[in-house]
Amino acid sequence: MNNSTYKSINYRLIDNASSGQRLDNYLLGRLKKVPRSHIYQLIRSGQVRVNSSRVRPNYRLREGDNLRIPPVFIKAKDHKTQNPSNIDLVKNSVIYEDNKLIVLNKPSGVAVHGGSGIDYGCIETLRIIYPKFKELDLVHRLDRGTSGCLLVAKKRSTLRHLHLLIREKLVEKRYLALVKGSWELGTITVDEPLFTYKKSNGQSFVKVSKEGKNAKSHFKLIESFGGLASLVEVVIETGRTHQIRAHSKYLGYPIAGDQQYGDKDFNKIIKKKGLQRIFLHAHAISFSWSDSKGDLSISCPLPDDLKKLHKRLVS
Repeated sequence: MNNSTYKSINYRLIDNASSGQRLDNYLLGRLKKVPRSHIYQLIRSGQVRVNSSRVRPNYRLREGDNLRIPPVFIKAKDHKTQNPSNIDLVKNSVIYEDNKLIVLNKPSGVAVHGGSGIDYGCIETLRIIYPKFKELDLVHRLDRGTSGCLLVAKKRSTLRHLHLLIREKLVEKRYLALVKGSWELGTITVDEPLFTYKKSNGQSFVKVSKEGKNAKSHFKLIESFGGLASLVEVVIETGRTHQIRAHSKYLGYPIAGDQQYGDKDFNKIIKKKGLQRIFLHAHAISFSWSDSKGDLSISCPLPDDLKKLHKRLVS
């Protein structure tokens, strides 16, 4: 087992190419041998500083910022060979690619990045598949159980551009969710702030609270299945942690298969019909894109497990 050491304090002046990038993503891309959890610990403890000040992991770097990276000593894990089936799974999930961007129809159960006992997520696997793209990075994230459209930038300039579009609300993300009961709300907008806190077991939990960050979701009924369940489309204007799941619970329509925010009895019924995970799928994403000479609209069809459940609910 090898040891890796960053022996001294390192100062970096942020250039234009890195401007706009989140601090955590910047460090994750450069301290590749350092465990993800340790990088977050360095930021939250104040050992990583920007312009001599403590900052949060989601701080967006600006050109001219002076970044302090502390000494780091880690024990590198024994090298593990990437599971070929995981490589094939991610490779076969690519549904769009150009010289700047990759779009995956991310499978449920695959994490977008490594950490917390996960050695290889989507981004680590893509870096094996595309070794020549040294700046490959996630544009946004999806929960591990959520399937569907996931954007990955091949260049840092593309990452900055797409982050700008997201901040300006110029990226439209559409999700499909199966929720409990007969939907009686028509088309409705939920504009309720979400607050994230840690439970006693260390698990993050999100709830509607005035103390939280602004979050807006638009819900529309697609299909009803008697009084048991309803299929709704959700368009989000913000991308808060567990946003759709928390807003669905707030409305009284928890998502099927959601072990954290869902209804236990409803989940048992739906599980008997074949659902083995949360029914939340990012089915479409669109934004203005120069390479497509206009708007780029990507659709990610429902995966087979959700199609089969839908068929059972209809019959």
